[in-house]
Amino acid sequence: MAMTVKELLDEPQLGLRLLAGADGLGHPITWSHTSDLPQLWEWVSPGVLLMTNGLSIPAEPEAQVHLARSLVAAGAVALAVGEKMHAPEFSGQLLAACDDLPLPLVSVPYPLPFMAISRSIAEASLLEESRRIKQTARIYDLLRKATTPGETWSQLLAGIGKEIRARLYVVDDRCQHPWQPGDAALPEDVLVRVQKVTSESTAETRHFLWSSEGAASLLIMEIPTHPHALLVILPDDQVQPDGVVLLHSATVLGLGLSRSALAMESRYRSGGEFLLQSFEGRIGAAEAARRLEEFGFPDGDLRLVSVPAQAEAGLPQVHSALWRHGINSVCVAGEGKLHLMVSEKCPEDLLLHVFDPSLPMGLSTPVGIEAIQRGLRESLWALGQATARAVRLVGYSEDAPWFGLGGHRDGAELVERLLGPVIEHDRLNGTDFMATLRSYLDNQRSAQRVAALLFVHRQTIIYRIRKISELTGLDVAETSAVAQLWLAFQVHEAMGPGERVARG
Repeated sequence: MAMTVKELLDEPQLGLRLLAGADGLGHPITWSHTSDLPQLWEWVSPGVLLMTNGLSIPAEPEAQVHLARSLVAAGAVALAVGEKMHAPEFSGQLLAACDDLPLPLVSVPYPLPFMAISRSIAEASLLEESRRIKQTARIYDLLRKATTPGETWSQLLAGIGKEIRARLYVVDDRCQHPWQPGDAALPEDVLVRVQKVTSESTAETRHFLWSSEGAASLLIMEIPTHPHALLVILPDDQVQPDGVVLLHSATVLGLGLSRSALAMESRYRSGGEFLLQSFEGRIGAAEAARRLEEFGFPDGDLRLVSVPAQAEAGLPQVHSALWRHGINSVCVAGEGKLHLMVSEKCPEDLLLHVFDPSLPMGLSTPVGIEAIQRGLRESLWALGQATARAVRLVGYSEDAPWFGLGGHRDGAELVERLLGPVIEHDRLNGTDFMATLRSYLDNQRSAQRVAALLFVHRQTIIYRIRKISELTGLDVAETSAVAQLWLAFQVHEAMGPGERVARG
């Protein structure tokens, strides 16, 4: 076992003297550290004896009490202060606080070097180091055993917890929900403490946070290989787990999470290929049912979700986030949008939770396996409504008109009637009249400006617009024609690939 504060005080050659905090003499010392920097508690890890010449100890009684409480919250087991150096007079409030916490306050005689104290602790730690090495080896062996059939992530988590005598939880630091499906959620009282500790911490100190309330200790660590993954440690007793062993534990858990991530990456790619085939009508209902069973979808209808693409939260992240909340999905990106397929049982509030609050979402009605293409058209139409109305989520309904159109069928007819001839001309002749018309409408019908944007001569733009007028039968110089074409473009872009698939 590690040296205790009492055992250190009992070494006669050191001549240390206890000033307060006698009830903490049984605290085990894992290591010692010297600092005279401001906010001493930021330089402390659990089990550390902090030594200082007193430069950072405030003179005000209230500030001294705050220092003592912050050191205990960070995991310090004792505070040793050099005599005849720079420390102010210790207030009665500080001595009382050290007795209550308890935090042993130790006086270091002048001119005893701090190195002598550190050497005594290091010599006493040799046996502890041997124990630590063996414990670390057993923890890594748990990862090896987890590759055999029947071993699961939960068993790895429980095995490490048993080894270090603590309950372990891995949660998402953004919402404190379990990181993996099926894991136990944080108990309500622990959740409140985690939220409080993380909200009060800085980004620099969040990788290792220790909190103590009476006999209940709590440690929060980042898992370095997985952004936003937090390891929450609740020791089974007052003996704090070894800091080095904890770092190795976090590494092993990170490797375990990486295995799950690799499996999810393969599933994500396979699901994207399946969904693209479904959108393009290249997979039959029987084969689709078989594949959906492989992806873990329950029996029942499906719903399509469409959102604008964004760099900060791409499909792999959304796919994993839904899986961590117990929802299976398949997803694919295309033409600036992300498309997901989920079970009709997926709660809408979970979709709102997973996606960025700034993103609008369109949600289809429940559809069967044979109607996935219709579901895509509905989700795109609903996304257009959500964008136009500046709301987060809109479910498709033909009772909620958009631009006076009752649903995607009305929209498809409008696009076919006004833009169909232009789309067909581009397809047959390899032209790009649609892009020219889009730019022409976006730039106040200025042929000169469109020519500069498309790097062609102004007369070329005039020729293309004249040809578009012939194809559509509309004079684009008239306001009424511009209004019709602009509306058709809004619908066309909202319905996107879904309608093009339907036409093909």
